[in-house]
Amino acid sequence: MLIDFFYTLRAAKLPVSVKEYLTLLEALQAGVVGPKSDDAWSLDDFYNLSRLTLVKDEKHYDKFDRAFGAYFKGVEMVADFTKEIPADWLRKILENELTPEQKAAIEKMGWDELMETLKKRLEEQKERHEGGSKWIGTGGTSPFGHGGYNPQGIRIGGAGKNKSAVKVWEQRAYKDYDDQQELGTRNIKVALRRLRKFAREGHELELDLPDTIRSTAANAGYLDIKMVPERHNNVKVLLLMDVGGTMDEHIQRVEELFSAVKTEFKHLEFYYFHNCVYDFMWKNNRRRFAEKFPTWDIIRKYNKDYKLIFVGDATMSPYEILQPGGSVEYNNEEAGAEWIQRLTHAFPKFAWINPEPQGVWQYRQSISIIQQLIGNRMYPLSLKGLEETMRLLSK
Repeated sequence: MLIDFFYTLRAAKLPVSVKEYLTLLEALQAGVVGPKSDDAWSLDDFYNLSRLTLVKDEKHYDKFDRAFGAYFKGVEMVADFTKEIPADWLRKILENELTPEQKAAIEKMGWDELMETLKKRLEEQKERHEGGSKWIGTGGTSPFGHGGYNPQGIRIGGAGKNKSAVKVWEQRAYKDYDDQQELGTRNIKVALRRLRKFAREGHELELDLPDTIRSTAANAGYLDIKMVPERHNNVKVLLLMDVGGTMDEHIQRVEELFSAVKTEFKHLEFYYFHNCVYDFMWKNNRRRFAEKFPTWDIIRKYNKDYKLIFVGDATMSPYEILQPGGSVEYNNEEAGAEWIQRLTHAFPKFAWINPEPQGVWQYRQSISIIQQLIGNRMYPLSLKGLEETMRLLSK
């Protein structure tokens, strides 16, 4: 049965791999979910487990729900009562879900009468209804609708209130997950993992199975174990972060990004700047005037294989970018635009991540100037933006 379920998900264009499918089987064999009684399984438990193991990206949740419902025929995609209502299925499921008191309340009306009355009401009712005891609506005592109360009801639409409905018949009306939403640390890590280049470094900690087999065979069958160093992400990142001023509004999101970057990249170097890059940067904001790192030294210190990532809202006076002495803190001898061009020339793999909403970029002259300087390699701090950034840097 689960093989067919797997192919149903693949047919629905879900990126489900064989490895993830085997993980689901292992979880079932280990008893992560199981029957509530001798012969009754909880479909909800299996749904949660299968979604957890098979779906790795939240944007596929709705697609998975549709495929799951279509396969198991336990979730109606649309409340279409022109088709026969699966009363047998409903009766079987609710035997496991209802309390004895709820079952007794249902028997007052009877299953067949309850479902038949619902179909008639749907055929007769032509408008929305609130209150009352007959029509499908809200806040009343009719057995059909939501927000009211009837001990033998069927909830239609809305959220449950008294939790006394026999079955929820709702039309699916989901929105796609918004890939423009700001991210938590976990999702940032997932996006950053698109930028990977593994290499084996350090002590020999892992079994090299192919080499062990070859060596054992060449050694007349005597076991000859071969070890290799653990694989690490060998990508090198130079992170330059704007701090202070208008960036105070984005502290939490930039901290989440910084935390994720430090976790994902073994070779990470970072520095701070304010508004625009000039002739020096710093690592400790409390000692930024006492411990300066000349930008020329940073350019000379790191090789071209470092991926350069600017993080900043690029929101400032245009003079801070284009004019010598434009800095709001000191009299810089060269314009910030000169230093941006030197950095992007020294590190050909570069991008700018902007925490400001992308919808306001066109109204900020300074953002337009920065975009021109970096060849429009500016991306928002969102799921889609980070994925595009990592894809660009990995080319």
